[in-house]
Amino acid sequence: MRTMLRFEFGLAETNEAVRTGTVDAINAQLMDSTKPEAAYFGTENGRRTGYLVFDMVDSAQIPVIAEPLFQRMGATVEFIPVMNADELQRGLAAAAAG
Repeated sequence: MRTMLRFEFGLAETNEAVRTGTVDAINAQLMDSTKPEAAYFGTENGRRTGYLVFDMVDSAQIPVIAEPLFQRMGATVEFIPVMNADELQRGLAAAAAG
């Protein structure tokens, strides 16, 4: 299922990861575990924030993805089912057809 991962990194944890140079390895691990079709980064609520869209094949992926973010980055994490425009059109057509 196409899923959007939204995360906000903890400020102190991320500052330390940037200072020590470990933030690159953490981001690489995240990219490797999700293999996102799209990845965007910015700030929200005064924190470093990311949005990754990826295919969640099995819900057992959730702890594999989330635990490093919780434990190493003090992150808040959300997994949100999403669809693209084509999928929305198909869904609306199916809903209208009853």
